[in-house]
Amino acid sequence: MSSKSPRKGEAKKPGKSIKEKRAEKRLKHAEVAVDPVRKAAR
Repeated sequence: MSSKSPRKGEAKKPGKSIKEKRAEKRLKHAEVAVDPVRKAAR
């Protein structure tokens, strides 16, 4: 029975990681878009 609990936890982890990956991609894209603006401002 105890082996079922860890499996459920692992199944839930991928769902969160996908959302985290999307958030990271959005943050990276935002940084890339902000970088040129900062350089242009200087």
